[in-house]
Amino acid sequence: MMVPAPMVYSLFADFSGTGYLPCMKVLYALILMCLLHSAHGQERFREPGLEIDSRVQDLIGRLTLEEKISLLGFQSRAVDRLQIPAYNWWNEALHGVARAGEATVFPQAIGLAATFDSPMVSRVGDVISTEARAKNNLFVSRNRRGQYMGLTFWSPNINILRDPRWGRGQETYGEDPYLTGTMGSAFVLGLQGNDPLHLKTAAGAKHFAVHSGPEKGRHSFNAIVDEKDLRETYLYAFHNVVDQGVEAIMCAYNRVNGEPCCTGPTLMQSILRKEWGFKGHSVTDCWALEDIWQQHQALPSRVAVAAAAIKAGIGMDCGVLLQEDLLNAVQQGLITEAEINHSLASILRTQVKLGFFDPPAASPWKSFGADSVANEYHRALARKMAAESMVLLKNDNHLLPLRKSDYGSIMVVGPNAASLDALLGNYHGVSGKAVNFVEGIASAVGPGTRVEYDQGCDYTDTRRFGGIWAAGNAELTIAVLGFTPVYEGEEGDAFLSETGGDRDRIALPPAHVAYLKELRARTKTPIVLVLTGGSSIDVAAVSGYADAIVMAWYPGEQGGNALADLLFGESNPSGRLPITFYPSLSNLPAYEDYRMEGRTYRYYRGDVQYPFGYGLSYTTFRYTWSAKPAAPRVLDDTLRFTFQLSNTGSMDGADVSQLYVVYPQGERMPLRELKAYARTDVRAGGTQSVTFRVPVRELLKWDLVNRQWRIYPGTYRFVIGQHSRDEQLSASLDIRLKQSK
Repeated sequence: MMVPAPMVYSLFADFSGTGYLPCMKVLYALILMCLLHSAHGQERFREPGLEIDSRVQDLIGRLTLEEKISLLGFQSRAVDRLQIPAYNWWNEALHGVARAGEATVFPQAIGLAATFDSPMVSRVGDVISTEARAKNNLFVSRNRRGQYMGLTFWSPNINILRDPRWGRGQETYGEDPYLTGTMGSAFVLGLQGNDPLHLKTAAGAKHFAVHSGPEKGRHSFNAIVDEKDLRETYLYAFHNVVDQGVEAIMCAYNRVNGEPCCTGPTLMQSILRKEWGFKGHSVTDCWALEDIWQQHQALPSRVAVAAAAIKAGIGMDCGVLLQEDLLNAVQQGLITEAEINHSLASILRTQVKLGFFDPPAASPWKSFGADSVANEYHRALARKMAAESMVLLKNDNHLLPLRKSDYGSIMVVGPNAASLDALLGNYHGVSGKAVNFVEGIASAVGPGTRVEYDQGCDYTDTRRFGGIWAAGNAELTIAVLGFTPVYEGEEGDAFLSETGGDRDRIALPPAHVAYLKELRARTKTPIVLVLTGGSSIDVAAVSGYADAIVMAWYPGEQGGNALADLLFGESNPSGRLPITFYPSLSNLPAYEDYRMEGRTYRYYRGDVQYPFGYGLSYTTFRYTWSAKPAAPRVLDDTLRFTFQLSNTGSMDGADVSQLYVVYPQGERMPLRELKAYARTDVRAGGTQSVTFRVPVRELLKWDLVNRQWRIYPGTYRFVIGQHSRDEQLSASLDIRLKQSK
């Protein structure tokens, strides 16, 4: 039992006027202290030294059924009698702490993927978790418990960008499962930290699974895929992050092969829990449980959905259905309290790992405060990542890098040139230090150069333009065109999208194309075109009107400085496309078709504007073999490819070397598939040794007939190059293993 403090004081008072010896007072004091310690010690869930499951079970044993149910919604209610405060689980961190006030805004996820720099992506995740801890410390110290200020992130988004129409493609790491898996795992590691006893923050990978549009129908859509595409494409990255130890998996709105993602047995139980051994907690997409009976009509009532969600292992409802209907499900005999305990344990484990029930002094991050948010170090990292993310697509006559001394007047035009939206993308924080493209360029050249700005055009008017005359009088024009998150993004957020958040074209807005044509007709000096957006763009339609083209994505708060760094040679372009740039949408299957045939560089056979992995540099590189691998003997072998990478140009730079495998003939084998990459800095005239290590298990493909992974015997060709259609080096191996898994 708990001994109230007033009782302690009363007992001491009773002895104050007696003739007992002082030693008796000490004895009674010690007894009381032991009682107090024993009473507190019974709350084993508050003892940091105990094993996690023991703490969780102790807490579950103290809760009533009603209290347990109250904890299963994202607005987790307080349990006052146990001094457990309310907690809001909903927090976002795709490229910085989002929707929570001041925070460093890094490049949107598609831009992070374009860096092909997973160690740096892990550093980004670490900075985000530092800022989250600091903001949470400040928030809780003021007894605030609201949304977006917690330590449980529903990021990263590791869905595959299978079609450029999907508005939320900007949130992903692109079209390739391997790149997505390695980037997602690096980000998770950064968010969660490497403390053996604590989670710095809890990462949540979404949306499980087979989820990539259309946005308009996401609440009722049924994605049809066979098990080969499911395993090799849509689940690959999720398996990677589960192996990395991701704390949460968010189930998607849609159905897969008829099963709602959040209650169907195949994804949540058979694969995630039983096959992969996932030990974290499962969270629904927001109000996804409502969709199951209202939109999908897969179950007859809210109560039936509540029971099915618990049976599927859902521990956290981003909604209110569990909190409102689960008690009725128990009373109707659809679910048991023991089953509720099992789901509740999964989220309580996360809270224990985050230190929710520990003394504040026990937190390794207790000292993080305002100086840990949006500081100079974090801004410098945002600037570096933005520069690494930008992809140089065209550079006629080596126009770039520009020499500042060559240009006394620069005209910066375009509706995105001074746009905050074009920097931040969606799911973003707020930065008081954001630098748009105009500001970055003006700052880089200084007050001795004339820089003018004009919006130039809008998104709809193809006849009335501004800044044309001024551009004709300038020595250089930089036009910033493309998309912003109000034209592509999540349903509801991209409110100017005509297709519910998605795009219905890869062409630039007609007004932008018309404006660039007019600029070219009236301007005899060089034009640099900077494109913003979160997916493929029809660059061919405008390529002839610009001398150089840079794909800037949504580059974050330091986008303006990063662009200036790239244009004026302070950084050498090293970004690579994490997606294919197609000639037109007519080259692709129907948007609603989830089969991978004819999609992405892995299965698309047609011409492209720019291939996956493409990006130019200001320097050149040469590849030379050092050592080719021997044929493996067992499944657990690792193939090693070593080559020399030489910078044969006159400028220091980084090359992104990529290794692809071409499989032997077999049913629906990819044309080729990324299996390793490395971003390597090489000084001008220098050489670096690069080694790729490819586990033989990475070559497993799904056997549809026998429903298992296997190594298909035959000749495997390994190609090393600078993009998916480049071949600098190659090696062939005959692989015939006696045993396959």
